[in-house]
Amino acid sequence: MTAHGPNGPQDDGQPGVYEQPAAEPERDASKEAAETVLKAFGGVRGMIDMTLPGLVYIVAFNITHKVPVAAWSALALCAVFVVLRLARRETIQHAFSGVFGVAIGAWISMKTGKAEDFYLPGLLWNVGYCLALAVSALVRWPMIGLMLGPITGEMFTWRKQNPGRLAAYTKATWAWVLIMGLKPVILFPLYFTHNINLLGWLKVALGIPPLLLAMYVTWRILLTAPPPIKAELDEDEAEPRK
Repeated sequence: MTAHGPNGPQDDGQPGVYEQPAAEPERDASKEAAETVLKAFGGVRGMIDMTLPGLVYIVAFNITHKVPVAAWSALALCAVFVVLRLARRETIQHAFSGVFGVAIGAWISMKTGKAEDFYLPGLLWNVGYCLALAVSALVRWPMIGLMLGPITGEMFTWRKQNPGRLAAYTKATWAWVLIMGLKPVILFPLYFTHNINLLGWLKVALGIPPLLLAMYVTWRILLTAPPPIKAELDEDEAEPRK
């Protein structure tokens, strides 16, 4: 029998009477999907590391009207991010990738003397990234699966053992192509107008929102996907060394 308390039916100790609400596994799946997506793309800190250097560049250029000052300001901020992550013993993957991109943009803009050239490597990277996403989906090795597989522990089991998961990763990868492809479509024409202010501010404005949208769409797709099949370790890895 079951008794009714203030929070609903309560188990009286008899086996098989009380069942776990179906909402709990759904909440767990939702939380796992959200955490997986956030972790893969660096979370809030990763987005800040990728966005603020561009903001500092355009602000410094508007104040000084000097490309070298603006470029070195952006580089200095990237260096601060790396130092802070090292001090906190955090991963520097996203901060370092930001330094690499900013360094190339700073070098090109200082070489040419054109402020808009600071953004050229990022624009080319966006185009290349979208092409790589599209190709990966076409050849049935969707990049979103490659990125999330190691985090979920499934590695590449989704390719052969979990067709529903493969379909979900493919769908999510195409979503990224469409969403992230909007950035170069909007920004490249501005680059050729040499309107550095409009280009710079729009580049900052289009930094985080499309990324958040793509992450949200990925999360929604993963909620309806089959659960991941964990990859089995090799015997050498599974057995503890004596």
